[in-house]
Amino acid sequence: MRQLKLLLRLIRIFQVLLRHGLDEWLLAWPGKAVRCLRQLFPSLSPPSFPRGQRIRQALEELGPIYVKFGQALSTRPDLLPEDVAEELAKLQDRVPPFPGEEAAAIVETELCAPLGSVFAEFDLTPLASASIAQVHAARLKSGEEVVVKVLRPKIHVQIQQDLELLAALARLLVRLAPEARRLRPVEVVAEFAKTTLDELDLVREAANCQELRRHFENSELLYVPKVYWDFTRPKVLVLERIRGLPVADRKALEAAGVDLKLLAERGVQIFFTQVFRDNFFHADMHPGNIFVDPDRPARYLAVDFGIVASLSEGDQYYLAANLLAFFNRDYRKVARMHVESGWVPPDTRVDEFASAIRAVCEPIFAKPLGEISYGRLLLRLFQTARRFRMEVQPQLVLLQKTLLQIEGLGRQLYPQLDLWQTAKPFLEDWFRQRMHPKTLWLRTAAELPALAERLPEAPGWLLKLLDQARQGQLRIEWQSKELEEIKTRLDLNQRRTVAAIAGSGLLISASLLAGQGVLTPLAWGMASLGGVWLTWAWRGRGPLKPESD
Repeated sequence: MRQLKLLLRLIRIFQVLLRHGLDEWLLAWPGKAVRCLRQLFPSLSPPSFPRGQRIRQALEELGPIYVKFGQALSTRPDLLPEDVAEELAKLQDRVPPFPGEEAAAIVETELCAPLGSVFAEFDLTPLASASIAQVHAARLKSGEEVVVKVLRPKIHVQIQQDLELLAALARLLVRLAPEARRLRPVEVVAEFAKTTLDELDLVREAANCQELRRHFENSELLYVPKVYWDFTRPKVLVLERIRGLPVADRKALEAAGVDLKLLAERGVQIFFTQVFRDNFFHADMHPGNIFVDPDRPARYLAVDFGIVASLSEGDQYYLAANLLAFFNRDYRKVARMHVESGWVPPDTRVDEFASAIRAVCEPIFAKPLGEISYGRLLLRLFQTARRFRMEVQPQLVLLQKTLLQIEGLGRQLYPQLDLWQTAKPFLEDWFRQRMHPKTLWLRTAAELPALAERLPEAPGWLLKLLDQARQGQLRIEWQSKELEEIKTRLDLNQRRTVAAIAGSGLLISASLLAGQGVLTPLAWGMASLGGVWLTWAWRGRGPLKPESD
């Protein structure tokens, strides 16, 4: 039944693509395949709308997962035709809404109270509507202006079905195309599914918001709205209402006297601060989620905290070291760090990899963002990754997406921004602080309570160790693949020797019995069994072969 549902959903996707005339342009299928599809669905004639509008409408009709894909693409207008980029930008906060009355009913159900008992005002016309939820303006009984975020009805079922379809397609891709294993589509889809499902719990989003607010309290870089916990539930989130200028409205920003160069630089600074200082970053930084404070120009206002991410300490260190080496044009160190971190196979030749990275990256240095062809750069990076069997790191996918969004935002605000010079001082300072004696002492001091807690047990461990050594029970376990193979071979040879001795004994016994004319059938049986065992001992095959061989 589950497979049937996935198949029906796939057919539905094909129907939507055909109806919007996207089969050939979007999927790049050969003409014969497209004609076959159209014969299956002859009533679906493509509309005459511009292609950008057709793409946007198709993504909206397909649902939240596909809208999110369009939102991600919309942050990189430099990689898309202008007409397509303009239409996809509408997906950031102008997805068709669901009725306000339905939103009000969901709020009442979640809060277990009539709307009028909680809010003095509640606007049924949404302020903004996105793929997962929509936002309504309201005023609490206590007088505070707030926004109420409400999940779309039945969103869980639709998203779960599409995630299952993506997972099935990823498994099929790995099976049919061995080259795709390097891209780790199954793991990437699993990571995407986890973050998407997390978005469906607005209490989790409220906690993310609270954490970011704590990190940037009294900051001139970023303001995060207050959470009203008393009115927040899994399907309803109530936040302080903020009023700002849309970051994508360049004319409004210029009219307000905003320093666009400083604004672009602060966007980069916020990203690196979240990733390296706090290790907790907003991972959905498309323009629909970012505003500029009109009272404090060049200060960002952020909303929508459903997707956040952190890195392991190892990934954080390797990422910082790679970026800093890249900014210093130390390509050999970049290559070496990729090998050490396991991002490329251990047998990769560092000098060859460094040379390939240099050939890709050197032409883009000392150029502002507006002069860099990122389409060409990404293509060359993909080619290099494929050549050196570089695997996709699922745990870094969200960070890479966010970095692309921040870089795309900087390109729109101030095309002359030097991304490298803006980020390099921050990373250098981060490394200095990380290696500073005071930092090392603080990190050591943080571990002391745990060490002190276990210190009283140390004499007991020592006495037990000495007692085991005195009784000859002390053993050192050392696991090694090579040693295991040697052990297996020795065990196999020992078994072959035993088999040869046993087989020879059986043959000799059979000969003696046969020579005396006694129990001839038994003699023949012993001779046959002895022959089998001798054959196995000679060829290395037979009933005594270890399971691991």
